Amino acid sequence: MGTLKTEPARTRLDLLAPPVAAAVQAWPGEAPVDVDDVLVAPIDADLADTAAFCEAYEVGLEESANCVVVAGKRGGETRYAACVVLATTRADVNGVVRKLLDVRKASFAPMAEAVELSGMEYGGITPIGLPADWPILVDSRVIATPHVIIGSGVRHSKIALPGPALGALPGARVVEDLARPV
Repeated sequence: MGTLKTEPARTRLDLLAPPVAAAVQAWPGEAPVDVDDVLVAPIDADLADTAAFCEAYEVGLEESANCVVVAGKRGGETRYAACVVLATTRADVNGVVRKLLDVRKASFAPMAEAVELSGMEYGGITPIGLPADWPILVDSRVIATPHVIIGSGVRHSKIALPGPALGALPGARVVEDLARPV
């Protein structure tokens, strides 16, 4: 995990956005990944964007995951989903994601909307602690990765956890070819 200085997230709730901290505190004991395997590390907030982060902290793009919020409308209702993909790929928003949301057109949710609805900072949104009614679509490459680094809900830290943990989150669905290689 590069040069990150990690510690169990449950002991450093101050490094997490409030909804993420609440999800870590409520982590089910029967979850396939123990809460102590969910780690957090402080980072420079100016280096939170994937490319800068990976370079500065010596983390490979293949072990860095991004969480993007996608929105689409159907019958006047806006449907949201979180897509978790490796940094070496891009979510297939208007192919696979659009079909899974059952909408005519899907696109990245506007920044202000994603921030307000998630309770997290832009550039730090993570699938942990998102609204319960949002599906979490996880590319199968993510869960095949032994450990991944992802946002923590804020820009000044990152979460490190086993890739399979993301596929086991409440509301998560592992999707083959959710993303395409860059």
